[in-house]
Amino acid sequence: MAQGQETVLDEYAFLVSETDEKGIIRFANDDFSKIAEYTLEELVGNPHNKVRHPDMPKKAFKSLWDTIQKGDIWTGYVKNLTKSGGYYWVYATIYPFESCDGSKGYLSCRRKPSQEEINNIEILYNRWNNEEEK
Repeated sequence: MAQGQETVLDEYAFLVSETDEKGIIRFANDDFSKIAEYTLEELVGNPHNKVRHPDMPKKAFKSLWDTIQKGDIWTGYVKNLTKSGGYYWVYATIYPFESCDGSKGYLSCRRKPSQEEINNIEILYNRWNNEEEK
């Protein structure tokens, strides 16, 4: 796992973002901006993968995209990268939706996972990353 300063979400943090179908950020709330260390202006109009941590296995994002592109809700654990090179863990729920103007997109709501959940998912993600390197 890559090193960096971990930011631990508090119990009340609720990170919300909205993207278009291609993953370009259309909205981010204050909690997301604060934890990721980006201003709203630095987030909106940019790909959501701007905060993707290199430790995240490709298999996890394939599962995410396969699920939401079918119109289903995806839930899972994500390790994200902060602007300063640190990281934070979230438990994410991503909802496909259609806006009132007819455009499609995704709404992502994220909260703090427990330390036990993080420990368990790190084992799985390390295994997936090792399989991807072979």
